[in-house]
Parts: sequence; C-alpha cells; structure tokens
Amino acid sequence: MTISEQPASQPVPHRALRVRRVRFAHPAGALRRHYADGDLIMSHTVAVLSATFPPGEDFFVRSVRHYRDRITDPELAAQVRGFIGQEVVHSREHDHLNKALRDLGYRTDWTHRFIEHALAVADRTLPPRVRLAFTAGLEHYTATIAEQLLTSKRAQAMLGDNQAGRILLWHALEESEHKAVAFDVYRATGGGERLRIWSMRVISTLLLLHVVLATTLSVLGDRATYTPFRLPRSLARIPRSPFVARDVIRRLRAYNRPGFHPDDFDNTALLERWRTELFGPEGTLVAHANYRDAPEPPDTPEPPPGD
Repeated sequence: MTISEQPASQPVPHRALRVRRVRFAHPAGALRRHYADGDLIMSHTVAVLSATFPPGEDFFVRSVRHYRDRITDPELAAQVRGFIGQEVVHSREHDHLNKALRDLGYRTDWTHRFIEHALAVADRTLPPRVRLAFTAGLEHYTATIAEQLLTSKRAQAMLGDNQAGRILLWHALEESEHKAVAFDVYRATGGGERLRIWSMRVISTLLLLHVVLATTLSVLGDRATYTPFRLPRSLARIPRSPFVARDVIRRLRAYNRPGFHPDDFDNTALLERWRTELFGPEGTLVAHANYRDAPEPPDTPEPPPGD
C-alpha cells in the first residue's frame, strides 16, 4: 500500500468505554516534593505532562465532536460518547492534581496556560481535518505510554504508591480503552493516510520540544537541582527509563506505517487485568468511582468551516 491510498473501510469492533466518574482527594502533605520515586527530572516531567492534559484533552474532545454528526456507525457513535465522557473526567481530575502539584512548587499553571493558548491558535488556524489527525496521533502517544505504564513493573515503581501514581494508572487504563476512537473517526469520515502520517511527524517534533523545554525550565526553577550530584544522578537514569525503552519507540514509529491501526497492538488481556485490579470487587480504586454518565463539556463556537 502506498501512502496516498485510502484504506478500505472496516467495521468498528465493539469496545466497552465505561465512564467512571472518579474523584480523588488531595489532602495537604499527601505528596512529597519529588513524588516520582524521589527522582528530580521524572517528577518534573510528570508535572509537565499532567499540566498539559486538561487543555490537551479539551482539544481532543473538540476535534472529535466536530465530526460526530457525520458518523453513521452506531457502534462508533457510542464509542465517541464514551471517549468524550472519559476525557472530561480526565481533564477535571488532572486539574485537581495540578493544583496539588502547584502547592508543592511546580508551575503547572504556566504549562496549562501555554498549551491552552497554543491549542486556541490551532483551533483558529488549522482545518478541522488536520486537528482530528493531530488528535488521532496524540492519542497514539498517550496510549503507548499508558500501556507501558500498565505493563512495566519498573514504570509503576517509578511513580510510586501515591495519589499521583493512582491517578495515572486510572488514566492509563482509559487511554488504552479508547485509543482507537479518534483514529476510527478520522478514517470513517474520509481521513487519508498521507495527512495522518504527516501529522504524526509534525506532532512528534512539537511534543518532544514541549516536554524537553518545559521540563528543563521546571527543573531549573527547583532548588534541589543545585544540590551537588542531584541533577547528574537524575540525568543518568533517563536512558534506563522504561518510558524510553526500545519497544516504546518501536510502537510509536509503527503509526507511520501505511495501513496502521491502533488495534495492531492487542490490549485485550491488559485491559481485562487492570479493569479488575483497579475497579473490580476488590479493586484498589473502586472506592473513588461511580458509574453515572459524566457530563460533556458545553459546546464551544466552531472555528471557520473547513473539511
């Protein structure tokens, strides 16, 4: 298959996207300053990502919802509702976590405002089709990192048994559950391979720049950075991080393959295990959740019409 070819339309398989209206408390003192296994850089990186999530997920919702009226497959329409509901709750709970991180000295408010502004510019200047392609690609990033967290004991140990770690495990489960929704909306509404692959290359560059620069600025504002040997020890851990493992890079690059689909990486057993572990009868997070439908965010004015 060449990049210019349009993949044949495939029926969308059933996926259970349950909207868990979780709520996490953040009492003072619940998190230590460097909550990610005491690691300087990892703690700041997670704070940067957490601050990025609320405006990012609002952008995802807007991008997918723009095409909702064009979806004729009832299964995909139901998945879009679940996707929107899950993303709304993610945004809210990361807002709460970000306030707790700000109380510890992380400037999550700066990152939030920067991403919010950048995505508002994207809304005004990019065609809806490009915004949806960006969303599908970014969802592949979040799902790949999420499934690495759910798979790797080392990754789980890095985040620790604290409120931030528990929120990220729940978030990871639901990112893996809905990893194909934006992709399937893109494909079902006529999105082509060339734009999909080009968009992934663009967002890969932008995302890497954002995370590196924002984390660097955040680390430089931390007094612990200037403690002898603290920063070099943290830098030395980066190449051994499970989040930059060879398999993670391979899975991210797979998106650029013509004919790729997120379901090429089967997550059935992983989801079954973590649904039970987190929200089963003895689940570690069942006390934080109920299953009423989460509200959708209010409609916002659409940018000038495009594709």
